[in-house]
Amino acid sequence: MLEAIGTVSQRWVGSPLARKEDQALLTGQARFIDDLSPIPGIRFAAILRSPHPHARIGRIDLARARELPGVRGIVTGKDVADLIGPLPSVVKAPLAYYPIAIDRTRYVGEPVAVVVADTRYIAEDACDLIDVEYEVLPAVSDLRSATARDAPVIHEKVGSNVISQRSFIYGNPDAAFAAADRVFEFSYSYPRYASTPMETFGVIAHFERAPDRYTVWSNFQGPFVVQPLMASALRVPGHRLRLITSPSSGGSFGIKQAVLSYIVLLAAVSRKTGVPVKWIEDRAEHLTASSASSDRLGTVAAAFTKNGELTGLRFRNSANMGAHVRPPEPASLYRMHAASNGCYKVPNISIDNELVVTNCTPVGLNRGYGGPQFYFALERVMDIAARGLGIDPAELRRRNFIPAEAFPYRAPAGAVFDAGDYDAALSELLRIADYEELNRRRDEIRRTGGLFGIGLAAGVEPSGSNMAYVSLAQTAQDRRRADRKSGANASAVVSIDPSGQVTVRLCSAPNGQGHATVAAQIAADALGLHPNDIDVVTEIDTLTSAWSIASGNYSNRFAAIVVDAVAKCTEQVAHKIKLLAADALDVSPEEIELREGYARVRGQSNKGLPFRKAAARAHWDPAGLPDNAAPGIHEAAVVSPPVLGSPDDEDRIASAVTFGFVIDLAAVEIDRKTGAIRIDKYVSVHDVGTQLNPKIVEGQVHGGFAHGLGAALFEELAYDERGNFLSGTFADYLCPTAVEVPRLEIGHVETASPVNALGAKGMGDGSSMLTPAAITNAVADALGRDDISLPLNLRRVWAFANGHDVKRRPPATQTRTEGTAVGGALTGSGEVSLSAPVEEVWRRLLDPHELAAIIPGCRDLTQDGPDRYSAQVVIGVAGIRGTYHAQIEMRDKKEMSSVRLVGKAFGALGFGSGSGFVTLHPGAGGRTRLEYRYEADVGGKVAAVGQRMLGSVTRYLIAQFFHSLERQLRPGGGERWRTWWSKLRRHGRSGGEP
Repeated sequence: MLEAIGTVSQRWVGSPLARKEDQALLTGQARFIDDLSPIPGIRFAAILRSPHPHARIGRIDLARARELPGVRGIVTGKDVADLIGPLPSVVKAPLAYYPIAIDRTRYVGEPVAVVVADTRYIAEDACDLIDVEYEVLPAVSDLRSATARDAPVIHEKVGSNVISQRSFIYGNPDAAFAAADRVFEFSYSYPRYASTPMETFGVIAHFERAPDRYTVWSNFQGPFVVQPLMASALRVPGHRLRLITSPSSGGSFGIKQAVLSYIVLLAAVSRKTGVPVKWIEDRAEHLTASSASSDRLGTVAAAFTKNGELTGLRFRNSANMGAHVRPPEPASLYRMHAASNGCYKVPNISIDNELVVTNCTPVGLNRGYGGPQFYFALERVMDIAARGLGIDPAELRRRNFIPAEAFPYRAPAGAVFDAGDYDAALSELLRIADYEELNRRRDEIRRTGGLFGIGLAAGVEPSGSNMAYVSLAQTAQDRRRADRKSGANASAVVSIDPSGQVTVRLCSAPNGQGHATVAAQIAADALGLHPNDIDVVTEIDTLTSAWSIASGNYSNRFAAIVVDAVAKCTEQVAHKIKLLAADALDVSPEEIELREGYARVRGQSNKGLPFRKAAARAHWDPAGLPDNAAPGIHEAAVVSPPVLGSPDDEDRIASAVTFGFVIDLAAVEIDRKTGAIRIDKYVSVHDVGTQLNPKIVEGQVHGGFAHGLGAALFEELAYDERGNFLSGTFADYLCPTAVEVPRLEIGHVETASPVNALGAKGMGDGSSMLTPAAITNAVADALGRDDISLPLNLRRVWAFANGHDVKRRPPATQTRTEGTAVGGALTGSGEVSLSAPVEEVWRRLLDPHELAAIIPGCRDLTQDGPDRYSAQVVIGVAGIRGTYHAQIEMRDKKEMSSVRLVGKAFGALGFGSGSGFVTLHPGAGGRTRLEYRYEADVGGKVAAVGQRMLGSVTRYLIAQFFHSLERQLRPGGGERWRTWWSKLRRHGRSGGEP
């Protein structure tokens, strides 16, 4: 009856099994959103975006774009506003958020119009033909300027850029600070950055009539709590907004939550144009306008006894939401709130939170989601206190850790820490790092004048978020007026077909974490199969999947909650298989075990039947089943951790179901001459509970560390003081590559979580939260100063190491012909010797035909009036080329002596304005010495993608201008130009390209 039953049973959970997903990914067989063409007749969209950080939209001229062959429709903000409503927010300030600008733009890159065409190329070309009149308004690009008394208000109905303020008190922090022996305070700024997944946003939207309904394919990662909000905005019942995720997604790290805006936008566009629409974001769009982590200003104060006991904490947080509050914000400020004690047993805490809007891209989920900012404050003040108290930083943390016997531990703000042994994890960290030897080396290097520092950072990692924690942005009174919210459901469905094949369906769409592998391991253990025998479906379809509003891939919820649903569901299936096998073998179900592909009687190796035959009975013999067995095998399980209740009236909430622990150590050496940081050693120890798959755990640790390293040393989404975006390419937004990532030593301490069947804790964020703090602590230790800000690039660290002041943000450019940037503008000056007398030079400069020949890239020039000209100019910057409409005016003329040229230009790639002052001086031998100085501002896409090259390009264009002028001044130059110009004009009229 049996077919080669083995004798050794393999347990798959906990094994470093190779990922099931990798073969398709590595062979190009995986299907991403851009690979999908799910319905016929798809057209392609391109988005015209605002080049201005703040502007009132005037006339939008679509005539030329509509005439382009292949254009199927163009949709503006006013069109969209007629079809949909705003996306609601938990913040009740009167600022309506639409996914496209309606009457004014509020950040660079905000959508202004959407073109739908037969190809993406045609759609992009049509965007270039749309003329938009903007009334440029004053902008604020950072928290300090946005909260200044005279700051321009971004949302007039609010009346202020501060849109929410809340204060919280737990315990008695005033008494703790009054009684403290020492108080340490740290004020900081934390930069805005993003995680830049390999794959950008993608949406395919299809609107259908009778009844009105939307189907949208995307690489949206959830959480699906916003699905009802999207349906409400689109003015359809929830079941008529069907969301389908792509089978594979090329990373997310939280940022693909922001796809929700484009789901709503493209759905409305499909309705308006009457065709299914596909849009794939390009990299420049992604960096400029997708989403980002929240930059933050803050202060943290810590009260200590003389023996190093932490008795109180005070946090003051000001968080930049960007131009709009987009769901699920302001969650980034409140995700760590319930665990605001970190890993310490401090009983008294006060928190002041402030939400601010600026003319920057709206923020959203990003790896660590609020954790990096929080731990930068808390772990920096712990190191500062350690030096002030004369206590080793590791020892100070040990003295204040929550002890192992205190678990489960209820934190002052309501979080329930499930399990941990932080002391053991610290001991493991110090062992791996050889802490005593590191301290000895530090002392030795310092004696020789070198700069060497050691930094630590420790923290808890909340996983499986309670969706109600964001309502802490409301008062208890406001919450009582609204419907109660709580919990974080997870579901799993397991089915077995008539041939015995097992399929597991998840409610979490992965972005590379290996969900299919781990789910298969869990199912294989429960059913006695090999993981390769289990198919796992990870895409979500809201029409057919067993989803809830808590579904999705966020907050490390897979290991904390979803695996519990998988384990329970597979146990239900295992019970049914045992029931069917027991009936066939005439034994009780309790006597059946599932091992190695068989259902057999425990202790009788020759009595059993293959798993697939036992399962097949439910399909092929439904009339012959036991009385308590239903036909077919299709089981579902839903779990809802009971700890995740609603916030109480004292603003306490259990915000997550599990709390892992992470502790990192960084040792760095700094080159004083260059500012270069060499990471001598980096050690990271994790408590993730049960390691479901150690190979995947290791990959996640390395990935989190790389993201944290980028935030610490390289990455910043920078804006100038006018709100122009400056980091639109990977030349300006620097990410670490394999070369820059140092060796990482990893350790583990396992304390199983009691809140799920497998004892696992989430661990997707890990060192992404702590690496910025650990490296900054090491740099501060090396330099002996605490005013350290991120990112720690060469310029900043060199200034720190050599005692220079460091500005928070560099100016827009730092180039000029001779001199420096002033106030963010391109400035320069210089002189040139020309081979003609002053009179001839003066005549040439004022002759419009001569001027057209001299201006680089000038295709056409017309005189609009005395000393006023219009021109079409083609200029390429940073590999992009575009046509600009330029207006030039000559002012302050002093005959044969000097003139000021004032101009502005605008085009699809951006805008600019500036002035140049030219002075002519007679030179020897009938020559002219021409002196000039200029100042110019640029914005829009050209500033974002050409930031590093603008100064060089400006110098090149000026050099070309004077080279052309000199060429014209030479004998015969003018005649040659007139011949060339007449040919150009004839050729242009015939429609050709010169």
